Amino acid sequence: MKRFIVPLLILLSGWSVFGMSKTVDTGLVGPVSLDCANPGDWSFDMSVDRVGDKEVLTVRMTAPTAQMPPQFDLSFSAPQVDVHHLWSGQNADRCQLKPDWGVNFRTNLSVELPVYAFINNNSTNRLTVASSECLREVNALMGLREEGCVLKGRFNYFQGPQTPIDSYETKVIFDARPVFFGDAVREAVAWMTEESDIEPVKAPDAAFDPLYSSWYQFHQNVTDKGLEKECFEATRLGMKTLIVDDGWQTDDNNRGYAFTGDWEVSKNRFPDMAAHVAKVHDMGMKYMLWYSVPFVGKKSKNFERFNGKYIWVDHEKGALDPRFPEVREFLVNMFEDHMLRYGYDGYKLDFIDSFNTGNDPAIAENFAGRDIKSLPEAVNVLMREIYSRLKKIKPEVLIEFRQGYIGPAIRQYGNMMRASDCPGDMQGNRTRIANLRLTSGNTAVHADMLEWNVADSPEDAARAILSALFGVVQYSMMLSELPDEHKRMIKHWLDFSQEHRNTLLHSDFRPYHPEAGYPVIEAEAANEHIMAVYQDNTVADLGKISKPTYLINASGKEGVAADLSNAGSADIYNVYGEKTGRVKLTKGLQRIAIPSSGYAVIK
Repeated sequence: MKRFIVPLLILLSGWSVFGMSKTVDTGLVGPVSLDCANPGDWSFDMSVDRVGDKEVLTVRMTAPTAQMPPQFDLSFSAPQVDVHHLWSGQNADRCQLKPDWGVNFRTNLSVELPVYAFINNNSTNRLTVASSECLREVNALMGLREEGCVLKGRFNYFQGPQTPIDSYETKVIFDARPVFFGDAVREAVAWMTEESDIEPVKAPDAAFDPLYSSWYQFHQNVTDKGLEKECFEATRLGMKTLIVDDGWQTDDNNRGYAFTGDWEVSKNRFPDMAAHVAKVHDMGMKYMLWYSVPFVGKKSKNFERFNGKYIWVDHEKGALDPRFPEVREFLVNMFEDHMLRYGYDGYKLDFIDSFNTGNDPAIAENFAGRDIKSLPEAVNVLMREIYSRLKKIKPEVLIEFRQGYIGPAIRQYGNMMRASDCPGDMQGNRTRIANLRLTSGNTAVHADMLEWNVADSPEDAARAILSALFGVVQYSMMLSELPDEHKRMIKHWLDFSQEHRNTLLHSDFRPYHPEAGYPVIEAEAANEHIMAVYQDNTVADLGKISKPTYLINASGKEGVAADLSNAGSADIYNVYGEKTGRVKLTKGLQRIAIPSSGYAVIK
């Protein structure tokens, strides 16, 4: 009988021969379970605190000595009551609420952020859940259990190689307030940032300036003379910054990455890079350059130099492993040297989300030569050193990151967050921008580069701009070849974006119905209100007009249905910003005759 006493005591205390399980009760989602299959020497503790109308679950774990932390899960469930969609940075194009057997999300420093909002069909929050861990890997399941229509959520911590530690604390917030979902998401991100003791870098004013990118129109076939011709046109239209994308470092035009890694300026394309940068500066534009940070191509001179120091290798390139100190120093020195040598104002640092592993080679090699075991931690050290050294050269250095690596941790090292690639897709751009605005705090949110066919009408072409209007617009057209009416249209909307820059980019921002691609978006400052309608037969609910209100018709049709709480009048403007008339408005629902891609100023 005595031989069963110890296992029985372990089982009653929450431990078993199969692992450890603990449960804590919450008021918002009921019991939350912590499960660890191999706890080893680790002890776990859980508690729940009420913070206003929200609840915060805290998990603390300790070990007697520094050692590898074990994987563990936090799980909860809640009834599906008035829940129709799931919003997340990785799921927001459709906001589908999927079965729990088919929905898995992955986040870390360089991949998204662990915030998930269960919402109803009226853009109202029903349950927003977020983890405070935004550096290390967090794998999540958020979906619907078919049996009984129950929302299921699970966070999984410490997958993959880790650095030895002897203590760890993480938190999860639950927010079930019936508020606008965007407010719940914004507050969750602010909470994560504060809990993680993270201070995102301040975006300088230049990070919010409209800019010109070389990518979609030039691709790799970029030259100094071609860019200088385009910059002349860009400055006339009001653009303030140039981003030179892929192609400056190679004579190859095949669009791959086989020639990345040496990062030597092509003498055929840019015979004198410093002189070329100076010419662009003289036009009044800042100059930024693209780098695919992890990639070293097989046709580069550096490929053999870093043999054995890649996370993975495919048919044309390898991704450097920043856990090697010499890899980090190579990258940091190169960025520093190029800025000093050529006078760049900043960098577009691409493919940071490619610092990832499938079968991690470091494990088989017992981490030989690597001074950091955790890959996200190594990326964090790398990015911190890059930003720190560049900031010493240019205190207002511009650093652009692309959607994918957008969370609070990475915002310590970049001040421009760009929507992920969606060429010619105005709804995709609008959706991506809106999602970034909700999760990026005061960081400058940029559109993916705009392009359209020159045969399109100015009104239809303008819809691409209007879909990006609540972000910083990047243009990627061959400006010198655009029809004059397209240039007129661009000039007007660029002027509009700068005249109303504070409202569009820095004020109360509210995008509605993410499940429908945000058909209505509004922003409101103390002195004015701007609303854009992107879908025909959508009603603009303007409420009481108490300040100048701009109603933009981006629906592709003539006229916008609007509901007003008081009578008034409106001046009507076309796609070029030309006033075409004035109309009287009545209280209630009516259709305002706004031209396609024009707007009304309601007073």
